[in-house]
Amino acid sequence: MAKRRREKTDEEIDFKIPKFDEEKFLERERRNIKTTFLSFLFGFIIALISFGFWHLLNKSSLRWELILLFGLFSGSWLKYLFIKLKINLDDFGRKGWFTSYTIYFFTWLTVLIILSNPPFYDDTPPNISAVALPEKQEIGGTVKIVAHIIDNAGVEKKGINFTLIYPNGNKSHPDFMFENNILSYTYYNPNNIMGEYGFVITAVDINNHKKVVSKNFTYSNSTIRLASPAGAETKPGPVVTYGTTIKFDVDTTVTRVYYRVDDGMEINVSKPRDSDFYETYPKFQGWPSGNKNVTVKVYADVIHYFKNLNKQFKNTVVDSATYYFQLTGEGIGEEKPPEIRLPVYRPIATPGFEILTFAVALIMVALILKHTWKQQQKKKTKK
Repeated sequence: MAKRRREKTDEEIDFKIPKFDEEKFLERERRNIKTTFLSFLFGFIIALISFGFWHLLNKSSLRWELILLFGLFSGSWLKYLFIKLKINLDDFGRKGWFTSYTIYFFTWLTVLIILSNPPFYDDTPPNISAVALPEKQEIGGTVKIVAHIIDNAGVEKKGINFTLIYPNGNKSHPDFMFENNILSYTYYNPNNIMGEYGFVITAVDINNHKKVVSKNFTYSNSTIRLASPAGAETKPGPVVTYGTTIKFDVDTTVTRVYYRVDDGMEINVSKPRDSDFYETYPKFQGWPSGNKNVTVKVYADVIHYFKNLNKQFKNTVVDSATYYFQLTGEGIGEEKPPEIRLPVYRPIATPGFEILTFAVALIMVALILKHTWKQQQKKKTKK
């Protein structure tokens, strides 16, 4: 045992530390600095060229795809640039190429994104999303016109024109609110004019790019009407029991329909899948028990969210008619009315160039992990 220990000690004594080649180390570091700088400079130059193509392809729907292909293809010239400048690539290895291409690509990507956006460049008009709440209203109700207007260069109120078109063709330019990229205007219809209205929103950004959007809304006293039972428009109205089906026809897109009995609590109305009407019954809570005459007033809420804007916009359709019913029998007002699920804000991911960056980053991480794994396998093999 002692002899083996002595032999092992002799072997350890014979081990010599390799001599550090300072000249070769400095040469390799100078080479790495050169390749890093050239990769950055080459990425910057290709970004400038890509920006020129970006401007020329402003009418193409495949602009980003073509520019991306050009950027990826141009990266293959990096190797010939190093060779042309007589850079020693004998021990450059995969790690060196990986680093150079990464520096090139992200320099190209960063510079191109900066150049293709304000304040350096702007070739897109404002984006306008506009709605009329509701699209159909009854006399006595209001119509709220709201629009989400955004632009990468910025839009101010003085660059927005709002035109209201009446059913007879006359036009007006009423004042409106514009705050936090939201245009808002409420039409009260003071003269009770029936028919189809129109409105036009024109937005011009600070670089004179223009976008025009036009929409319609209607005033009609048949937006909400009682489908059954008949005769409820006049007193004393039809006789109903707890199980009588009361149907309402709503001739516009709404979020929630409800009514009040004698100006009491709100009672939601559901719409069966196989029916064209909203249906309810006097058995629901909110209807008074006992034999008596009651009045019913119907409403419909319209709720809207713009894409990726956490702000609710709401208005109500108010039925201009009042309905009358004669209650009789037991079981009225005992059951819980249905609950209506209202829309809530849900952000929507918008595909864009940031997704490309994320995908490239994932690829880079995968390559780094793969390289690390290979190095570990080599170390295990040596052991």
